[in-house]
Amino acid sequence: MNDRNPMPLYQQILGSDWDALPASIRAMHTLQGRLEARGLARVERGTGLLARLSAWLNGFPEAGENVPVTVRFELAEGVECWQRDFGGKRFTSYQSAGKGSGKDKLLNERFGPITFGIALQLDQGKLRLIMRRWRFCGVPLPMFLAPGGDTYEHVEDGRFCFHVEINQPGIGMIVRYRGWLELNSGTGA
Repeated sequence: MNDRNPMPLYQQILGSDWDALPASIRAMHTLQGRLEARGLARVERGTGLLARLSAWLNGFPEAGENVPVTVRFELAEGVECWQRDFGGKRFTSYQSAGKGSGKDKLLNERFGPITFGIALQLDQGKLRLIMRRWRFCGVPLPMFLAPGGDTYEHVEDGRFCFHVEINQPGIGMIVRYRGWLELNSGTGA
């Protein structure tokens, strides 16, 4: 939520589908100021030379079981800053509302000079994140070269869970991380 729009970012994009999301997913995306969440993840890395190089260049976490995860969310002027820490390996992205073709709304997620336009789709209790476009320094890039993978959020045993898989054409899997997060109490102000 922000001064420009009183609705959380994901609610702005999802519209009426927001209400159908499980409560744990809505809570993770109802940002007012700052939030912090902690949990554990399993991280897998691609084994090929180019996959390892790409993971290193992008700052992705090392492979491991029960990797401690902290995500700090901060809202400023309609943009959410997500600071992820996987066992000491940190990477940050910035999320904002974007537009797709026609009336479609997309989530823009920026990692340094690369911005991804992501569709949010509710699918049997899961929130799927599906890449629709990408840009480097504002210049559109061809989708046949785009990274892809199965990325979604869901709820297990009442907990927010995530599954992120990043594959690159010609390279294969770069990284896959999945796990759970719980909001720290008292971090919503």
